[in-house]
Amino acid sequence: MVIVVGLLLVALVGPFFIPLERVTFQDLERSFDPPSWQHPMGLDENGRDILARIVYGARISLAVGVIVVAISAVIGLLLGLLSGYAGGWVDRFISGFWFNVFLAFPGILLAIATVAFLGASLANLIFALCVIGWVGYARLIRAQVLKVREYDFVTAARALGASDLRILFRHILPNAVQPLIVQASLGMAGAILAEASLSFLGLGIPPPTPSWGAMLSDARTHFASGWHLTVFPAAMITLTVLGFNLLGDGLREWLDPRQRPR
Repeated sequence: MVIVVGLLLVALVGPFFIPLERVTFQDLERSFDPPSWQHPMGLDENGRDILARIVYGARISLAVGVIVVAISAVIGLLLGLLSGYAGGWVDRFISGFWFNVFLAFPGILLAIATVAFLGASLANLIFALCVIGWVGYARLIRAQVLKVREYDFVTAARALGASDLRILFRHILPNAVQPLIVQASLGMAGAILAEASLSFLGLGIPPPTPSWGAMLSDARTHFASGWHLTVFPAAMITLTVLGFNLLGDGLREWLDPRQRPR
């Protein structure tokens, strides 16, 4: 939680202390300058301040993660509820056909193909990650609904004449949504890592908008000239993914009494 809150503060508060001009300002005479008091993370191959680009890149990475997780979770939630509660041919069509179609393709390769076909942009990147991201949420919710719909309180609600929508959203969903919260936290890490991977391959957000993956891609040929060009973006990606994964593990233990330490 400390790591995640720290990253959110960097993304939200950092731009108030670091002007946007420092992201694109180039001082070519000082290219590859190492970290100093004036530039704590040094300058890149074009003389741009790495700290400023790290801060504004954090906004991009976290925004992509939040949007992708929100859209994927909503789509997966609705399809998982419908598939698990309806059963029969509806369940066979959604889980037996659509789930398997999307799971048949490696996720990152499907995202690469989608962005390569549509073109590199922020909207296309988010769309590509949502295309591969909703299936995990849908399968998780479907499994939970299949279990919860057999409980006695659901049977009692049905016997009292409650409508299907009321049963779904008043009785089943509150008792099936806890694993989705954990999955969303882990999904943030996956979305941020996927965004960095696509940006590293040149299929992410086009320049001059800063992105941690694009910064790594530009720095890989200059490691001998400036180690700091690679180390700081890589450290931010690692720290962010680690923070959200640890948060997801903590939420799993907190929400599931069976996994709490005695």
